[in-house]
Amino acid sequence: MARLVVVSNRVAVPKSGTRAGGLEVAVHAALKLNPGVWFGWSGRMAAKLETRTIEHDDTSYVLTDLHREDYNEYYNGFANSVLWPILHYRLDLAEFSRRDLSGYMRVNEHFAAELQKILRPDDIIWAHDYHLFPLAKALRERGFKNKIGFFLHTPFPPPEIITALPHHERIVTALCQYDLVGFQTEIDSANFCRYLETECNFHRNGDGYATGDRVVRVGAFPVGIETEPFKRLAHHAIRSPFVEGVLASLSGRAMIIGVDRLDYSKGINGRMEAYERFLEHHPEWHNNVSYLQITPKSRSTIHEYAEMERQVNETVGRINGNFAEAAWTPIRYVNRAHRRTALAGLYRASRAALVTPLRDGMNLVAKEYVAAQNEEDPGVLILSRFAGAAVECKPALLVNPFDADSVGDAIYRALSMPLEERRARHKALYEIIAANDISAWPKRFLDTLDGKGKPGAGGREPEGRSSGVSAIQRAAGAKRG
Repeated sequence: MARLVVVSNRVAVPKSGTRAGGLEVAVHAALKLNPGVWFGWSGRMAAKLETRTIEHDDTSYVLTDLHREDYNEYYNGFANSVLWPILHYRLDLAEFSRRDLSGYMRVNEHFAAELQKILRPDDIIWAHDYHLFPLAKALRERGFKNKIGFFLHTPFPPPEIITALPHHERIVTALCQYDLVGFQTEIDSANFCRYLETECNFHRNGDGYATGDRVVRVGAFPVGIETEPFKRLAHHAIRSPFVEGVLASLSGRAMIIGVDRLDYSKGINGRMEAYERFLEHHPEWHNNVSYLQITPKSRSTIHEYAEMERQVNETVGRINGNFAEAAWTPIRYVNRAHRRTALAGLYRASRAALVTPLRDGMNLVAKEYVAAQNEEDPGVLILSRFAGAAVECKPALLVNPFDADSVGDAIYRALSMPLEERRARHKALYEIIAANDISAWPKRFLDTLDGKGKPGAGGREPEGRSSGVSAIQRAAGAKRG
């Protein structure tokens, strides 16, 4: 029986109760259905490199070390100082060097060399994210003819932006050595297809592109969450001592929540300014609402992230200084990661969620917030139209994160929204995310990789969604007179 071999930058060996990001959620779902191997960097830097295996349940976690120079050039350098900003449409933040590109290619070669020791002829290989654009090419050059798929968890920009990447013709076209390249949205998929057509002069061949000696298929496979299990988790977590303590400290005030890594793509500073506009325009909400922003630090050794941290701290300090009262702090800004259970309870307890990235591949916080709600008295999702989740989650309050006034207006609308409209919006959203549960996502991708399915959007709108939108419109119209 063919094994599934997942490859990613980092390997997340399961730990009870920890908060998993989008990639970890997706990969664990795939390995739950298809036990096999998860290969990637151990997180360790060493002078002498070792590769070791940890067995857990039916999965082998294969961890390989990197040299410090590899880490600085491949990870801090090319992956996160060049690819990450460009993929998020931030050309102004990209800092290219030939040395970092060399390190990026070298680590992909190292991954391929270590994989060569464990791969079997019938293994199905699934690589994840922007760290591994060249991996399939490195494996093909070693003679591997296995089916190899790739999924990009970030956005993929149009050719006008991606061609600003130095050596894009070497890096991006390496994706053509995969058999299937998947994206979060049809927009991302279409951008990649347009790149193949305009920059490479490749022509569509059925549902793929002929690239010489092979055909690469392209499609959208939006990632979901464990909808029902997360709903049950939130139902129990709201009664936990931690969440009850947070609610007690609010003294009956409404709570708005935001949960993001400290990253410029998340638009955290602009979100704070939008909340500031809300407080300026609606003084009746002073001392009646608190905004909890949970933001674990990331990539602190990169200059742009340190500068962003300074700016956000200044903005939080200014807002709290201008609006706080002796018994009320408008913003609670926390730089610690929280356990999944705690977050589920906090989501359920929150009257609104601010999920306003400037650009995001999917953003599973949006879907988790919806799943966590009490359907009898649900909160309201305020969602950036530039998050991948916005393609599915149209019944949310969709906002332009670059317009602080409109986001501030959305905050007021969410807090003031009548119960009937909140219920209608939540019902429509829940049906959508339940129809695209994470349990179906790996099967959809792997079936397509295996030739049993066609690339497509996935996560189709469920039956009855249009009636859910109509219900929202009726509820809103009835309450507004």
